[in-house]
Amino acid sequence: MPINGSDPAACFMGRGARYLRADPTRGVNLEPEQNEESNMNLTDELFQRYSDLVYQECGINLHEGKKALLQARLNKRLRATGFASYEQYYEHITSPGNSGEFIHFLDSISTNLTYFFRESQHFDFLNKRLPELLETKIKEKNPKLRIWSAGCSTGEEPYSIAMCVIPHLEGLPRIDFRILATDISTHALNTAMRGIYSEEKAGKVPEAFRSQHFRTLKNHNGRREFEVASALRDRITFGRLNLKDPFPFKGLFDFIFCRNVMIYFDKKTQEMIVHKLARYLSPGGYLLVGHSESLMGLSHSLRYVCPAVYRK
Repeated sequence: MPINGSDPAACFMGRGARYLRADPTRGVNLEPEQNEESNMNLTDELFQRYSDLVYQECGINLHEGKKALLQARLNKRLRATGFASYEQYYEHITSPGNSGEFIHFLDSISTNLTYFFRESQHFDFLNKRLPELLETKIKEKNPKLRIWSAGCSTGEEPYSIAMCVIPHLEGLPRIDFRILATDISTHALNTAMRGIYSEEKAGKVPEAFRSQHFRTLKNHNGRREFEVASALRDRITFGRLNLKDPFPFKGLFDFIFCRNVMIYFDKKTQEMIVHKLARYLSPGGYLLVGHSESLMGLSHSLRYVCPAVYRK
C-alpha cells in the first residue's frame, strides 16, 4: 500500500517503530497506588504546573483530586530515571529533546481498561449497517472500507471490530478493508501490536471467533495465552496519536470508534475533538462514543442515530 497522506491507514506505515508500538485516556486511574510513599512533597504550585502541562498537551484534566495519583506515578518515574526531585523531573520532560521521557510520563498517568467486544451494542450496530454499506460501495465501485479505533488501548477494540467485519466480506468482490488503531500510550500500543492475551481476556471472545482468529500458546508459567492470527492482525495499522495534535492523514472513515475517551476531557476539549473527528468521517459515516458519554450540550454537526451513535 502506498504511503501518502490521503489514506489514513497507510499514513502510519513505514515510519518506524516509534509510530508502531495508543487514549489520551482509556482512563486515568482515580485511585492512588499503594506503597508509593515518598518523603518529598508535591507542592500545590508544582502540581498545578504538571496539571497545566498535561492539559496543554493532551487535554486531560488533572484536578486537585488527582494529586495523590500524580505523586504516586511521579515517584515511579523518579526511581526509573534517577532524578532527585519533582522539580528536576519537570524541567527534564519540558526541555527540548526529551520527548521520549515525556511519553513515558504520559504512559504512567494513564490506565487502559478495556476488553473484547466491550459495549456489545456497538458491534450489533456495526453488523446491522455493514451489509447495506458494502452493497453501496460495490455498486459505486468504491471498494474501500476504513474504520478508525481512536483510543485503541491494548488492542481489544480494533481486533473486535475486525472480527465483526471479516465475515461480511466473504463472497463479495474484493473490498480493501483496513483499520487504523491509535492511542497516546506507547505501552498500550506495544501490547496491542504484540496481540497476545491471557485466557481471562480472551474468554470475552465468542468461541467461534476465538477458534478462527487466535492461536493457543503457553507462557513461561505454563498458562494458556491466545495470540491474534496474522490474517486478523494484518488488517490493522497501529500508531501513536494525540487527539489534540493535527491528524497526519487526509482520508475519510466510514466508522470512527472513539469510546470512553472524551469523558476525561473538559467541555472545550471535547467539542474540539468532536469537530475534528467529524471532519474525518465519510458522508454518512458514523461516530461511536462510549455509552457513558454523550454529545449533548456540545456544538457539533452530527445527527443523533441512537444512544452513543452519531452520523455525518
